[in-house]
Amino acid sequence: MAAKRIQCEVKAEASVSVEGYDGIILVADSLDKLTGPLDVLRVPLQAQAAIDESVVKDGAVVKVALPASRLVLAPTGPLNRDYDDVRRLFDAASAGIKRALKIGMKKPLLVVANADSFPEAKLVTVLGALHALYVPIEIREDVPEKASKAALLGFLGDDKTVQLATALDAGRTVTRDIGGSDPERMAPPRVEEYVRDVFQGTNVSLDVVSDDEKLCKEYPLFSAVNRCAKGVSRHRGRVMFLTYKGSGPVEQTLLLVGKGVTYDTGGADIKAGGVMAGMHRDKCGAAAVAGFMQILAILQPKNLKVIGSMAMVRNSVGSECYVADEIITSRAGVRVRVGNTDAEGRMAMADVLCHMKEIAPKEVNPHLMTIATLTGHVCLAYGEQYSAIMDNGPARLAGVAQKLQAAGDLVADPFEISTIRREDFDFHSGKSEYEDVLQCNNAPSSRTPRGHQTPSAFLIMSSGLDKHGKDSSQPIKYSHLDIAGLPYYSRKQNSKNQLQDPLPPLVSLSLVLCEFLPS
Repeated sequence: MAAKRIQCEVKAEASVSVEGYDGIILVADSLDKLTGPLDVLRVPLQAQAAIDESVVKDGAVVKVALPASRLVLAPTGPLNRDYDDVRRLFDAASAGIKRALKIGMKKPLLVVANADSFPEAKLVTVLGALHALYVPIEIREDVPEKASKAALLGFLGDDKTVQLATALDAGRTVTRDIGGSDPERMAPPRVEEYVRDVFQGTNVSLDVVSDDEKLCKEYPLFSAVNRCAKGVSRHRGRVMFLTYKGSGPVEQTLLLVGKGVTYDTGGADIKAGGVMAGMHRDKCGAAAVAGFMQILAILQPKNLKVIGSMAMVRNSVGSECYVADEIITSRAGVRVRVGNTDAEGRMAMADVLCHMKEIAPKEVNPHLMTIATLTGHVCLAYGEQYSAIMDNGPARLAGVAQKLQAAGDLVADPFEISTIRREDFDFHSGKSEYEDVLQCNNAPSSRTPRGHQTPSAFLIMSSGLDKHGKDSSQPIKYSHLDIAGLPYYSRKQNSKNQLQDPLPPLVSLSLVLCEFLPS
């Protein structure tokens, strides 16, 4: 099944002189570092630089005396300053592939110089190249002649790097297929179909809750969001559970909850002023969960159990939509007053998180996580290329956020560490005797102080996780990941205000490298 989600054949090669390629893409920060076997690439580039000083900065295409015949230089820029990181290699490889495709290459050989600059430089370089070769699922399905951009990608390196990169990229492809596709192609029932196909014949099992009576009974907050959409059969919500169990005794259990809002109109608090466009990406949290499970299905790490849940729902607007001021009792028995129907993501996840909380005590060394494109505030706080992680007390004692940040730095998936404070719990405490918890205020998160931190407190309070803090006799580790940056806001980076190719943060990749990859 994974083969369908690999951009093209990828092969490890031992020499730049190998035959079968129609060009070479060189990722490098300096021509001076092209020594030994790479000297054959340095000579023509230095000759070109002698007449065009911009080569080292902007790149170039030159002829080389090798079977591949053409060389694309994809410069990284400096790699040794305090603020340079491994993303320079990812970006350079991606740009190099795009230039190679423009000049007609179909079988490029990827070469990275000075690969020791960062511990995972080779892996990240291959991932950057594969990123540029991604073809959206709508194109693969509807325009089959454009289903692939290249026939073969070679990499000057070892098989282990290639095998890991292709496994990780297969997971990223699943993430991008679900997260980036339009609201109809990846409406909840069609996400179920897609996921069934992905995991058919693997050791990842799928369980789906689609019966409305069961959804209303077991996931009442989710069902409030689903109330309007369920009147349209192709938009009806799903709560999906994917389970992986590696060989050997379980040493750690990971319980994931992904926000899967397939389209967010804002509901009754409708998104106005043109900000609704792009809201098909509000499902990237659930998409990341599915991508992570794809990686597990391929790599099959031992001694690990993962239950990944996808809360797939559409936040529609209409006569049946839920409204502010409603009071809904959550699965945990907490009375929640709705403050803003555009805060639907936390509603969709809270009862599923409660379900996971109920499972956790029966599992070995459990750790709960919510993953969501939850707030615009996180982008204001940290910028559009960064995700935030927030730990509860038990997770903070285990240093989870620091481990994830370190892993993200290795693999071009940067995380910032945020903190859940007492003010966040105060913000969501009930304001009258009617309710226990206030879902949200009536302002956008971007206009609310601590707008990305407070939702984590809501999730803890509405799910009953506040009974499992570090002061509890049964503490449970919990981390909330707000990954809103790139999936939501890449549209704004285009001067023509067009949606860009989305790259949901590589949450799954960071998680794998953080703790779960076999050494």
